[in-house]
Amino acid sequence: MSGESGEEADVAEAQDARGGSDDALYVLTAALLTPAQFPSVLGDDYPEACAALGLEPYAEGHGLVLGQDGQGARWTVVTEDVSLVACAIAAWDCGMEYDLSPDERTIAAVLPGWPLALAVAAPGVPAPHDPEPDPELDGGRAPLSPPDTSRWGPAQRRLGADEIALQWTDWRARVEADVTFVEPGENPDSRVRHVLEEARGYVHSPPPPGRIRSAFATEEARTLRADGPGWSLVARTDDIAFVLLDDEPGEVLPVGRGSELPGLLKALDELAVRPDAAV
Repeated sequence: MSGESGEEADVAEAQDARGGSDDALYVLTAALLTPAQFPSVLGDDYPEACAALGLEPYAEGHGLVLGQDGQGARWTVVTEDVSLVACAIAAWDCGMEYDLSPDERTIAAVLPGWPLALAVAAPGVPAPHDPEPDPELDGGRAPLSPPDTSRWGPAQRRLGADEIALQWTDWRARVEADVTFVEPGENPDSRVRHVLEEARGYVHSPPPPGRIRSAFATEEARTLRADGPGWSLVARTDDIAFVLLDDEPGEVLPVGRGSELPGLLKALDELAVRPDAAV
């Protein structure tokens, strides 16, 4: 899983806001960076994801447009027009064309590099590469680059939780007979207990925006994603949960509903930011 928020787009052109030049930006994909929806590969919560790009965590969020200029250099355009980017992503997900060209007045920044890994490239231009540094325009900052996912760590852990959320039915079928139930007075796996205790702490001390996210699953249930230092939790509000840990490479720990989990999931869902409320 790449962490991208959209399918490959038909190549569109948008004016390159960098220095007001006439170079075109060939748009390859786009992503939302809002409290409710952001590439989780970038961080455990919205402020952390924004910090990875050097952006302020504004409540309204940002739209990210990733593309190449006429020389093939990688650029990320940050726009304040979140709704425009959301519409483009929705259209692309449905296989429709959409000319994503943010108005210059909405462009907050043009950053060298890409924060996400892309497997596509614009036709007719050189292969993707980082632009030459320009201290006057870039402030000497290094080009953006995707987090390292070659080894297990926070980025891989969050991507793994995202994958479970997307493939919930398959993962649920795998653990039908291998679930840790959390009953009152019992001592479940210490690793699971630690995560559930930290998640329960969010109910009494709300975490940073985006640390808990809720998305539509079915008419009766929501998909919950929660993250914390060294752990990720993914659950359906009407079903079980799965826990992933930095300290347990590649391991997925299922947690049965028991009598305590339903209440915890309900409380977390009430705290969560929802996509339909953010855009």
